[in-house]
Amino acid sequence: MSEPYTPPEPQQPGQPRYQQGQYPDPQYQQGQYQQSPYSQTPSGAQPYQYGPTAPTNVLAIVALVSAFFIPVAGIVCGHLALGQIKRTGENGRGLALAGLIIGYVLTALILLLIVLAIVIPIFILGTVGTVNGVETF
Repeated sequence: MSEPYTPPEPQQPGQPRYQQGQYPDPQYQQGQYQQSPYSQTPSGAQPYQYGPTAPTNVLAIVALVSAFFIPVAGIVCGHLALGQIKRTGENGRGLALAGLIIGYVLTALILLLIVLAIVIPIFILGTVGTVNGVETF
């Protein structure tokens, strides 16, 4: 058993508080310290080590970026990337899906704008030429 703690004697000015190898608390003798039971791993368990991660699929990145500028290219690259990811196990499935979704949404919006750009002028020109159901041409 260790000796009880005794406070150090008052020190003289200019003198170091503790001499080399002396510690005020007996549990902290030179080279000894008390470990917390929480810092140790369970019996036989190894600490978790991170291994190398799989690379991100390049086509998935291309799909996401190109979906904003050329939506059809985003759709094509997204489908190709999903096939490669399934085959090789690379990362980037979320990027490929985001490229596909953004590509499909923007393609649908562009097609809707084209249809409206054609239909609205035809509708306006068709109604301008009639007054009270009688054609004025």
